[in-house]
Order: sequence, then structure tokens, then C-alpha cells
Amino acid sequence: MAASGMQQSQVSATKNGVNALEQAFTGITKIRQDVESTRYNLASGYKGSDGKLFGDLVNNWEQQADVILTNLRDMIDKLNQTLTSQHQQQGSSNDQINQAYSQSQSVFDALHG
Repeated sequence: MAASGMQQSQVSATKNGVNALEQAFTGITKIRQDVESTRYNLASGYKGSDGKLFGDLVNNWEQQADVILTNLRDMIDKLNQTLTSQHQQQGSSNDQINQAYSQSQSVFDALHG
């Protein structure tokens, strides 16, 4: 029973991790949209060197945001693969328990006569 509780705890922790990463991904995506909107709204007012510097700043930030979003996606994918593996492991454990039960029942039946 303890192993089952441990397995459920690990699955729960992994799901919590996926949820947290998905929330971070959503938050960064929303902020990125806000930055794009701000860039668009300010583009007409920023001309010359200050406009170029602002554009460069936003471009650099977007490149860094892309790296973060890619890493978040990769982490989410890996945790989802872990969840799949944990579910397969749980199913395999259940099968082994059922097989052991059947074998023990057969032995008991044979002894009982």
C-alpha cells in the first residue's frame, strides 16, 4: 500500500509541475503580447536613434523570451512523458500484483485440496 501511495504522490507532484510550467508559459506569452502591443503603439513616436535602441531592446528581450518558452515547452513535454511512464509503471505493478495473487490462490487451492 505504501508503494501505491508513493506512486500517487509522484504522479501528483509531476502534475503540479506541469501545471506550474504551463502557467509560466501562459504568463510569458501574455507579457510578450503586451510588449508587442506597446512596441506597435510607440513605433510611430520613436524615430531616430532612440527608436532604434528601443526596437533593439525589444528584439533582444523577445529572443530571450523565445529561449525561455522553448525550454518551458521541453520541460512540459518531458514531465508529460514522465507521467505516461508513471502510469505505465503503475499498470505494470497492478498486473504483477494480480499475477502474484492468482498464483497464490492456485497454490492455496492445490494445498486445500
